[in-house]
Amino acid sequence: MTNTTPNAESAPLMERVLYEVKKIIVGQDHLLERMLVALLARGHLLVEGVPGLAKTLAIKTLAQVIGGEFKRIQFTPDLVPADLVGTRIYNQKTGEFSTSLGPVFANLLLADEINRAPAKVQSALLEVMQERQVTIGRETYKVPDPFLVLATQNPIETEGTYPLPEAQVDRFMMKVVIGYPTDQEEFIIVERMTGTLLPVGTVITTQQLIELQHEADQVYADPALMEYAVRLVAATRRPTDFGLDDMARYILYGASPRASINLILTARALAFLRGRGYVLVQDVQDMVLDVVRHRLILSYEALSDNVTSDMILARVMDQVPVPAQPIYEHAFVNINA
Repeated sequence: MTNTTPNAESAPLMERVLYEVKKIIVGQDHLLERMLVALLARGHLLVEGVPGLAKTLAIKTLAQVIGGEFKRIQFTPDLVPADLVGTRIYNQKTGEFSTSLGPVFANLLLADEINRAPAKVQSALLEVMQERQVTIGRETYKVPDPFLVLATQNPIETEGTYPLPEAQVDRFMMKVVIGYPTDQEEFIIVERMTGTLLPVGTVITTQQLIELQHEADQVYADPALMEYAVRLVAATRRPTDFGLDDMARYILYGASPRASINLILTARALAFLRGRGYVLVQDVQDMVLDVVRHRLILSYEALSDNVTSDMILARVMDQVPVPAQPIYEHAFVNINA
């Protein structure tokens, strides 16, 4: 029989992580929740927002709460791949080469303003994101476990930036778009940042995080929900088959199979955070925008008509029917039956 609730100690532990981060970060509840989902689902996160919205601060604070190794790379146009992954160095005294590993060898890596680095540097980072290893010379080196890349990018600047190619953006499990805080939140931000910040403590170790990841893996996802996720993604590829004829001209390419895979993985992690051992339709729907928005390639017509990926996905969710049968009722078998 599958457990219907996570370990009794797991939920308080994740609540403590959130509590510590919120000592520094005001608002941004959506971003913070998605950061925890990324940690549990072993996925990489791309955060987009205008300057000054505490993107970097939120990620750095999360790193303080997790007792692993944290590295930060400020991406600039003059970076080379060796600055990230490392290189071989010749020692004149011994006449031998030694390997110097780069900052990607960390548990939590902050890639700040990733769109400021040229394509070859982006490719080096995205390779280690996918393969979780780096080859330097003839040797292959594994990155630590857990390994998570949290990248930020600024959407309003074009000078000195190198937009990520669509195929490489696809390797991020989620893309979170954040906006300005409310007036009340901004007042608290000003008050907090002009005073003395509370110290942030380490709440969990990397080993505890790995155990939480394994627990999140055990969250039950009904096959009907998996089929629902597949249909949602299929609707972005064949919109006319799902009654979305008016949206077809706006989509050049729909989402890849990574979208449907990650919908289920993130929905499991979200259900785990919400204290359940099973996934609901709502969990899948809540993850659709963050998981799929960056996997759609829109046409010039969409740009001219101000049609965004989020608008298309909202229509998709309205059009694709949810599983008719109650998921949870049939998910578990009573051991006394």
